[in-house]
Amino acid sequence: MAEDIRAQAKYIPYSPQKVRLVIDLVRGKDVTAAIDSLRFLQNKAALPVSKVLASAMANGEENFGVSRDDLYVYEIFADEAPSRRWRRFGARGRFKPLIRRASHITVVLRERES
Repeated sequence: MAEDIRAQAKYIPYSPQKVRLVIDLVRGKDVTAAIDSLRFLQNKAALPVSKVLASAMANGEENFGVSRDDLYVYEIFADEAPSRRWRRFGARGRFKPLIRRASHITVVLRERES
């Protein structure tokens, strides 16, 4: 069995809360089925998640020589990245803070035991 196959995307401009809604749908699935299900998802965060999954799948094929049909999503999570602080000016000289959140997406794949 190959070791853990990893891929990571950093500073994705979607909040971790919204990304976690997407990654909960693919946790534990086969990689090909997970990418197919993300293709038809209406959430915007599905695109970077599918790119990270595809990258991890390519890492497994190229670096470890594992077939893509044998891989499954062992672990996937979204951590919080540094937030950008922004401001919008309001009435009477006040300003309203805006926090633009970002996330780091990590995917760990493993080979199915036969």
